[in-house]
Amino acid sequence: MPTTSARSVAGVRARSVPGGAARAGHAHKALQQVLVAMSGSFDVILDDGRERRVFQLNRSYLGLFIPPMIWREIGNFSSGAVCMALASDFYDESDYYRDYAAFAASLVK
Repeated sequence: MPTTSARSVAGVRARSVPGGAARAGHAHKALQQVLVAMSGSFDVILDDGRERRVFQLNRSYLGLFIPPMIWREIGNFSSGAVCMALASDFYDESDYYRDYAAFAASLVK
């Protein structure tokens, strides 16, 4: 993320998630994010349209950078897991791909 201090991060969100829960997949057109497991653990599945990789986050001192145009799904939450998302910009619904087929079609343009 092209930031030089915590003050330049546009959005910080931490959410406690029930054990075993999953979050719906999506991608961002321009937004960049860093995900951190502040407590517990969860898996992040990243998909660039060619390859899918799974990352297990379970350390509060490590973050996973997700650039624009990467589909992400989050699941396998441990009980009491807290996911913190640091975002490069504020919420904008028009920045989202919420349908995988639409996301994949945008990659071949």
